[in-house]
Amino acid sequence: MTTVTVEPNGRGVAPEPPSLGAGRLSTSVSGTGLVLLGIVLVALNLRPAVTSLGALLDEVRAGLHLSGTMAGLITTLPVLSFAAFGSITPRLARRFGPHRVLSSAVALLSLGLLARALTDSALVFFGTSALALAGIASANVLLPGLVKRHFPTRVGMVTGVYTMTLTLGTAIAAATTVPMAQALGGWHWGLAVWAGVAAVAVLPWLFLRRHDRGEGATTVGASRVRPARTRIGWALAVFFGAQSLSAYVVMGWLPQLYRDAGFSAQTAGLLVAGLMAVGVPLALFMPALAARRPDQRPVVAVLVAATAAGYLGLIFAPHAGALVWTVLLAVGQSAFPLTLAMIGLRSRTPEGTVALSAFAQSAGYLMAAAGPMVVGALYTSTHSWLLPLAFLLGIVVLQGAVGMVAGRPQYLEDARLRD
Repeated sequence: MTTVTVEPNGRGVAPEPPSLGAGRLSTSVSGTGLVLLGIVLVALNLRPAVTSLGALLDEVRAGLHLSGTMAGLITTLPVLSFAAFGSITPRLARRFGPHRVLSSAVALLSLGLLARALTDSALVFFGTSALALAGIASANVLLPGLVKRHFPTRVGMVTGVYTMTLTLGTAIAAATTVPMAQALGGWHWGLAVWAGVAAVAVLPWLFLRRHDRGEGATTVGASRVRPARTRIGWALAVFFGAQSLSAYVVMGWLPQLYRDAGFSAQTAGLLVAGLMAVGVPLALFMPALAARRPDQRPVVAVLVAATAAGYLGLIFAPHAGALVWTVLLAVGQSAFPLTLAMIGLRSRTPEGTVALSAFAQSAGYLMAAAGPMVVGALYTSTHSWLLPLAFLLGIVVLQGAVGMVAGRPQYLEDARLRD
């Protein structure tokens, strides 16, 4: 039986079972620098597949002769893929090992991005986009577990580094894809660039794959947890889903809201870019802050209050206080790195972290997929932002309620034992 040591600051972890080979890995790899480099490079590639396409969506629609419905399906495909493919990742990790699965996932991402950039067929574009997104889905799930495995006493710090890098990758792709497409000769090349960036991210994991040898289903799969049977699993899933729903709505609809409030298209875009810029340092800071205390409920309360205040401001003074509401929403959006940190903090072992990550993200992304569609339907039917923002306020209340459960000091494995 494994003995668990929990430090007073809540950062204590259980020693990894011998079957994981964690000790072998930390001593055989030249430091943990290669692992950290690999995590950062993967994080950099977790969103450009989505934001680069968004930046060139009009050109892609024209080039592939897509209808409005098909274009809408493309924009919904990421969250659906994250939900579907993320759910099978723990099984693959138990069978083949997490390092092998992650290297294969990033390679699949690179190949999918390259293939979709070279096609003029709408059907092939959809299929190859799904392949690329499947790679991202697996990486989304595996990274928290690999952070837990390689940096068990630095979960907050390393999670902050990779979520900040993820945010930077999102912003860089949004800002540079159109200029690159114009400079290189069209949308095909503007999208193809990101396949090359993803290919670079594969390299560190090729050297790390060998550490999964002998960790097949008979070893790594020996300790299985089922988050769907626990209260903490559902609390984190709904918390993740609520914050993701809010994030996708903000990214998709906030520019239109600001334009309706009287801002020019350029100013509206700058306001949203400012929201993303404020989010970069918060993405680094938030997980470290969460890991410094065993109870994250006070942090959850602050983020939920900031989000609610931002939505209320958009209802009553969308133009006069636009900059304030943008900053408040940026603060609220740091619930995303907080959730990723809590996934690691609410589990004792890397296997538990991967299982919790898969369940929370898969269920959460399914919930998030409905957000932009509901907000769009309410806005279209009422020609007003009152009902859409009221709907979002209701989601914030739900997020706060489940956040109080998710933020309480507890471990997934202990909850499993009580079930």
